[in-house]
Amino acid sequence: MPRLVRPVGYEDRLAVVDHLDELRSRLIVCAVALVAAFALCYIFNQQLLNLLNSPLPAPSNTQANHLGGLTRDQVKLARDLRGASGITVQLARSGTLSASDRVLFAALAQKFQAASTDLPRSNPKTLPITIGVGEPFTTTLTVCFYFALLLTLPVLLYQAYAFVIPALSPNEKRAVLPVMIAAPVLFLTGVVFTFVVVMPPAVKFLQGYNSSNFQALVQAKPLYSFEVLTMAAIGLAFQMPLGLLGLQRAGIINGTTLTRHWRYATVIIAVIAAAMPGADPVTTALETAPLVVLFLASIVMLRIVDRRDAKRALKDLTVIGDDDGETTVAVRDGEEV
Repeated sequence: MPRLVRPVGYEDRLAVVDHLDELRSRLIVCAVALVAAFALCYIFNQQLLNLLNSPLPAPSNTQANHLGGLTRDQVKLARDLRGASGITVQLARSGTLSASDRVLFAALAQKFQAASTDLPRSNPKTLPITIGVGEPFTTTLTVCFYFALLLTLPVLLYQAYAFVIPALSPNEKRAVLPVMIAAPVLFLTGVVFTFVVVMPPAVKFLQGYNSSNFQALVQAKPLYSFEVLTMAAIGLAFQMPLGLLGLQRAGIINGTTLTRHWRYATVIIAVIAAAMPGADPVTTALETAPLVVLFLASIVMLRIVDRRDAKRALKDLTVIGDDDGETTVAVRDGEEV
């Protein structure tokens, strides 16, 4: 049980069986967390589905739709029914008709008025359609699983970190821990940014494109797949600062390199954004903008890290000079530099 709550120490020595037992314990924790999160998401599946449906624009008054919303023809019909009701009321008040006829015209006027009132007076919210008997159920389960993965992401990352920590030295652990904390934060930031900023205009543009020539019926499964894949892609793209920091630690790039080649980097970012789900200009532009901002922030971060590393390296140098002052030797950790 202690292995489930704390990682193995760096100095601990485990046999192969112990490593397998440790892996099994971590997988059990991940499975339990995932099942619990899935159960919670299934309880609130209506709210989750409404959340994913919210980027859909309201149905248009000028086009028919599968929800029976108020269309232009229905507006005209309601106006004609109210007009017919008014005319029938005037006939019911006419003195040239018999009492029985006036009663019939009054009843007819009420029917016309009721018919106009029964027509929808406002557009209902747009809902995606499903095809097939079991698709509503399977789609709901899929959405719950997506959100369960999102909720358990910190637990999954921690269990992965706890499993590999015996192979890390204390210095490596100090370097990895901030990354393990920053990775889910950046991913969740990308997901929220996508849902709040990217999804509404992207869905509106895609569904409204050439709307006068198409009757756009949105199917639930492709809609949710598009939203989830786009959020996941941008969430992963938000890991850019961590990836660039890793390359800097490996000695491949530095802040000066990024500054010198920023034009090429901008083109690469645009290509990556175009390869993400939703290759329309609106989605691509909204995906490119935050990545460019993250790249600029990465340049600033790497320059700060480069400056700090340079100061640390200079502090580690020991300068040794001859008595005559002509020969100077720099030594770091007992080795001549």
